[in-house]
Amino acid sequence: MQMCIFCFPTSSVIPLHDHPEMTVFGKVLYGSLHVKSYDWIEPTCIRESTEPGCPQVRLARLVMDKVFTAPCRTSVLYPKSGGNLHCFTAVSPCAVLDVLAPPYREDLGRKCTYYIDYPFSTSGNGAQISNGKEEDYAWLAETETPDDLYMQPGVYVGPTIQV
Repeated sequence: MQMCIFCFPTSSVIPLHDHPEMTVFGKVLYGSLHVKSYDWIEPTCIRESTEPGCPQVRLARLVMDKVFTAPCRTSVLYPKSGGNLHCFTAVSPCAVLDVLAPPYREDLGRKCTYYIDYPFSTSGNGAQISNGKEEDYAWLAETETPDDLYMQPGVYVGPTIQV
């Protein structure tokens, strides 16, 4: 497993990303954090763009769009449900504890991918929703790791823990 504590100043963001084949336990330790999360629609619904330079998009369902303020419950993201694709925005200075199992490991397909979300209505090629409202769905396109994303690694000074 891998444990991380993210400390956010107000308005800082971790962009929309995933935790493939991983379960994540998250807990807001102090402050307030806005969380927007999605799950992929199954069976997979992909739209290829006919416009040059426009990315392929995949349909996802909105799971959560709310603010968590400490003290609050622990959230659990499963590999295929619970909002595994998500972004964080600090409403106030805050900290979040994440426990990931198993940890990221690129050679086993557990690599973080970043996404951009587009409203469902942006796809004009006849896609229809059978459950819910259009506002509950979005098209997600893979994107490069944002250039302005910077996470300062922490230093652990306590005893070594074997898990």
